[in-house]
Amino acid sequence: MIVLCLHLVDKQHNSSGKLTECNDAVFVYDRVMSNLDSYFPLQNGRTHEAYGPAAHAFAFSLAGHLCRSTDKTILWIRQAWASEHINPVGFSQYFPPQCLLLAQANTHLDALATAEEALRDGSITLVVIELSQPIGLTEGRRLQLAAKEGNTMGLCVLPEGMGSNAAQTRWCCSPVFNATSQATGSTLQRWEIIKNK
Repeated sequence: MIVLCLHLVDKQHNSSGKLTECNDAVFVYDRVMSNLDSYFPLQNGRTHEAYGPAAHAFAFSLAGHLCRSTDKTILWIRQAWASEHINPVGFSQYFPPQCLLLAQANTHLDALATAEEALRDGSITLVVIELSQPIGLTEGRRLQLAAKEGNTMGLCVLPEGMGSNAAQTRWCCSPVFNATSQATGSTLQRWEIIKNK
């Protein structure tokens, strides 16, 4: 089992790279984010899943890493009925807002179909799909085949227990609360791999 504890640090506030304790986890710092592959082994050409209260931080960190390393666009697919919106100011610390293309799907099947086409196309580095319904084995397998064909990475952000057996990896993402930094807000994250094919 891999457990990562990341401290998503703004370099203006902390450039010392000082270790922060997080149980028995592997430690990763802002200066290591450029070499994230050695700590964060997500295979390209496959679809992965993330759930939990910090799943969006996981998705933004992955998107930022891929945007910096490939200089390609990230497609983020959301369901149109969702009341929350992605604010460019909120994710600008991860990657430039102009790297993100947002798509709103009317239904669950529209979101899956859009993701499948984008994965198969291969011109996008990462396809993030926010879903609120379970992914069946057939749909999950179609996403895997499309990701393989387009050599594109897919990430499904969904509630716990709604993933597909076809996913390459499944990550449980949660924030780690730090009593000493509550005034400024803790950015410590715990990402635990639950499934790895």
